[in-house]
Amino acid sequence: MKLTNDSYIITMGTKNFTETYYKDKNGWVKISAKGKEFRMTAEQLLNHLLPAIAEVKTGIIWKVEYKPKK
Repeated sequence: MKLTNDSYIITMGTKNFTETYYKDKNGWVKISAKGKEFRMTAEQLLNHLLPAIAEVKTGIIWKVEYKPKK
């Protein structure tokens, strides 16, 4: 089982929008609710995720999916 960062897809949002985060060979990528792609650092990713995980921002739904590379 491969448990590296590029094996996960993170989805975060509300009932009205969803953002997706994943890691490719060049770093972290955010897909916005409008479908636009943005490159980001690992620190920027944490700045987006930690408030949702800590429930500082209420009403945020987040999910992490394991997608092993073949």
